[in-house]
Amino acid sequence: MKNEKKSDLAIKGRKIRLTMLLTTILLSAAALTGCQKEASSAEAKEGSNTEKIELTNVSYDPTRELYERYNEAFAKYWKEKTGQEIEITQSHGGSGKQARSVIEGNEADVVTLALAADITAIQDAGLNKEGWQSKLQDNSAPYTSTIVFLVRKGNPAQISGWQDLIKPDVKVITPNPKTSGGARWNYLAAWAYAEKAYQGDEENVKSFIKKLYDNVLVLDSGARGATTTFVENGQGDVLLAWENEAYLAMKEHSDEYELITPDISIKAEPPVAVVDQTVDERGTRKAAQAYLEYLYSEEGQRIAAENYYRPSDEKVASQYGKQFNLKMNLVTIDDKIFGGWEEVQKKHFDDGGIFDQIYEAN
Repeated sequence: MKNEKKSDLAIKGRKIRLTMLLTTILLSAAALTGCQKEASSAEAKEGSNTEKIELTNVSYDPTRELYERYNEAFAKYWKEKTGQEIEITQSHGGSGKQARSVIEGNEADVVTLALAADITAIQDAGLNKEGWQSKLQDNSAPYTSTIVFLVRKGNPAQISGWQDLIKPDVKVITPNPKTSGGARWNYLAAWAYAEKAYQGDEENVKSFIKKLYDNVLVLDSGARGATTTFVENGQGDVLLAWENEAYLAMKEHSDEYELITPDISIKAEPPVAVVDQTVDERGTRKAAQAYLEYLYSEEGQRIAAENYYRPSDEKVASQYGKQFNLKMNLVTIDDKIFGGWEEVQKKHFDDGGIFDQIYEAN
């Protein structure tokens, strides 16, 4: 009897141990499954062909028409490639203001801004990883532009170059460099001209820039606002504008305006980037990266050219060469007179920089 009891107890013990082991295995499997689900939730969201993907593109002022057209083309491409529907929401404003909105919580999957410095500010806020500018071709600038003058038909103020902008009776329209990326390109294009005209004498360069801003009638917060002031509200004699914005105004009002290309201007390189923190949280990295990469495709480049941006693809650029004045002398932000965006930001546009000194003195 005692042996039978011992045998029964042994059997019960084995059953208990087996039950405990199975319970442990099941709990471990459940925990592992939970971890796997958590780790792959982002991929699952993006990988499902039954769910619509939503992207937000925070951009600067004059790209509205470009991205309206591009978003349609990309949605069609993405649907054919993956079977997924995709919806892109656009946000537009002055580039600096847009960058601050992202830093303050505007959840952009991608940013397509006017200045590398604005995307670097997003990186410095911890939303982007370092090295964002090397992740795509051409320093992550799929298209370029420059700064030109838009004047009224017949050019009544007789404006032919930068020097004419400091005449006492000329009224200039340009946005605010503290909030607008286009405005900073305007300012720097004028500075590049003055550097050459005054042979690097910085006091004379500053004097020229001050006289120019003395003539500024309205300092709007963004490039599109400045265009509205000049075109719709009829203020000013000359608009300092993105080349694409000037061409668009002439297309819509063909008998009312003329475009003047100055001898010296600047090569404006508006960059694009994925916002790492947002895409990782939303699980949209694959779609966001493809969205930016497709800007470099032949179709993306054609859409850029058709919206008066200079394509980076040489083949497409050659087909639209007659559309642009390719003889302009274009300095770059990395030329020795500027030394890159970090130096430019500190010297010209930070609080207390040269722009503040000039404009506060007005």
